[in-house]
Amino acid sequence: MEDIHEILIKFKENFPKIYLDHEALGKEIHENSGPLPEKIRWLIKIAISGASHHKIALETHVMKAKGAGATDEEIKHTLLLLIQTSGFPTFMEAYSVFEKIQRT
Repeated sequence: MEDIHEILIKFKENFPKIYLDHEALGKEIHENSGPLPEKIRWLIKIAISGASHHKIALETHVMKAKGAGATDEEIKHTLLLLIQTSGFPTFMEAYSVFEKIQRT
């Protein structure tokens, strides 16, 4: 997947070693540290980034989830789970990110 955020491109240019180390740790945790299937891992990351109000991460995780085979319905269900755990305003903020991606 190509970089979709200009700030990440800048970070990679300014801090290449830190970026590579960060990516290596992320890959190790995401791919080699447990039995969850890839699509489920990305759906969990959608929930975490949505609940944490990390919009840039949420956009990335939605795109990666779609690339791993997650349907729009599965992503929306993941976001709906935020209502009872993180609150309706948090859901609406995350859902607006998802809807923005749908329009592009």
